[in-house]
Amino acid sequence: MKLAPLLTSIALVGFFTVWDAPLKVINPSLVQASAAEEMSVAQKLDLLTKSKGQIGSGDQLRRFFFGDLEPIGIQVGGAGHVVNLYNKANDITFAYCSHYDVIVAIKKGKVTKFEPSEVK
Repeated sequence: MKLAPLLTSIALVGFFTVWDAPLKVINPSLVQASAAEEMSVAQKLDLLTKSKGQIGSGDQLRRFFFGDLEPIGIQVGGAGHVVNLYNKANDITFAYCSHYDVIVAIKKGKVTKFEPSEVK
């Protein structure tokens, strides 16, 4: 039996086992990313409500609810049209302007059309 393949296997297992700790020391933003994953739904919604209307809030929405958003309507607002995205798991609807990548409104329940004053 050759020793090289055995040592390579042990080295790879050790490398992948301790990979996480040094990586977080080198790149602290990974610690923040993992903290965002551990946030509760209420905390995520509070953060989205605070950042509503700011550029990039759409990115937060996609990050927090990736794969859980269902388009249920389109209406005039924002920079032209706003897409209403429904999160079935949490029963919340978001009005999203893709032109500026912002959330313009958030409401509990399935809302197919927001008031025009909410999505301007």
